[in-house]
Amino acid sequence: MNLSEITPVAQDYLKAIWSATEWGDPPITTTALATRLGTTAPNVTDTVKRLAAQGLVEYRPYKPVTLTETGRAYAIAMVRRHRLLETFLVITLGYSWDQVHAEAERLEHAASDELIERIDATLGHPAHDPHGDPIPTVDGHTHRPAHALRLDTAPPGTYQITRISDADPQRLTRFRDQGLTPGTDLGLTERTTNGAATIAITPRHRITLAPDDTAAIWVLPH
Repeated sequence: MNLSEITPVAQDYLKAIWSATEWGDPPITTTALATRLGTTAPNVTDTVKRLAAQGLVEYRPYKPVTLTETGRAYAIAMVRRHRLLETFLVITLGYSWDQVHAEAERLEHAASDELIERIDATLGHPAHDPHGDPIPTVDGHTHRPAHALRLDTAPPGTYQITRISDADPQRLTRFRDQGLTPGTDLGLTERTTNGAATIAITPRHRITLAPDDTAAIWVLPH
């Protein structure tokens, strides 16, 4: 899959469309895609129509946008590139996990396939990026944990954090300071109907999380 065959704009769109559904959410609408990419709905509609003409997406007015088989292959290749770059920035260059998303967004369009594969080999073929997102394999295989659920939907019990959304760098900084990172064990002691939750990391370390925070954390039951 040669990503140079499509434009950087197409790369961004395909990656965003695929990533929107990776953790079980429904296909993305053009309005939501505009918000995600920081542009206008008319611009998104025009671009999506061009992508449809290239056989990369399925588009119908007023319906969510979905990927064709070819579009999905390009999207997963971009996701792999992005997450390997994030991991390289953290492990090799000492970036913090709240800094790498924007940096990887800039680098992913310029990096060659050879560079990405050398990064992968140098890092020992990591399975996850710093936020817990699975890194697709070179042949396009993805491996999201089958039993992962969002903390705002989880019943009281004991869990391990498997993934934290990287959409908000300030939240990532706060979570790091609170000890909430992938691999952290926690006990969910109470959850309200609006999605807020009280969690215990240790018997003396309890945190109350707002609904937006619990919606940003994916966990695996113990």
